[in-house]
Amino acid sequence: MSASLRWREMSRRTVFEKHGRGIDQVVFEMPDGRTEEFYIKSGRATAAVVALTAEHRVIVARQFRPGPQEFLYELPGGFVGPGEDPRHAVERELLEETGYRGDVSFVARCHVDAYSSVARHCFVATNCVKIAEPALEDNEYVEVGLHSVTSFRQLLRNGRMSDSEAGYLGLDHLGLL
Repeated sequence: MSASLRWREMSRRTVFEKHGRGIDQVVFEMPDGRTEEFYIKSGRATAAVVALTAEHRVIVARQFRPGPQEFLYELPGGFVGPGEDPRHAVERELLEETGYRGDVSFVARCHVDAYSSVARHCFVATNCVKIAEPALEDNEYVEVGLHSVTSFRQLLRNGRMSDSEAGYLGLDHLGLL
């Protein structure tokens, strides 16, 4: 990046934080010397996994989400704990949310959105087998479903998936786009 386009962070303070999510007020010095204030979503990193059974069925969670106030399809995943390896986090979340375990591979690290400092670690898991019943947290009510790759791609295309970038990255990694 050209030095003439760099922004310099002048200050940062947390305006709100609860349950691993927050809002930070950040002041930047712009390339022309002016200062501007931004509100940035902050929080713990997340991990998500495109998980396939040996029969090439994609494991998908469906649950109510309070932001859009509707049921969304999601990839298994969740927060990466403090000091936790993202691979371990996604293996743990896959087992807890769905009861499945598989061969996990890292795909990419991406940003949740342009006004967020939260990173999402994207993985794929192949040869997944169900070894347990889901062990959900008290505030989780999750329906687990198995979808064909074609059906999963349709969920991505129609905007019903909350982790669409991780879904597309996973399918691309697996050569299934």
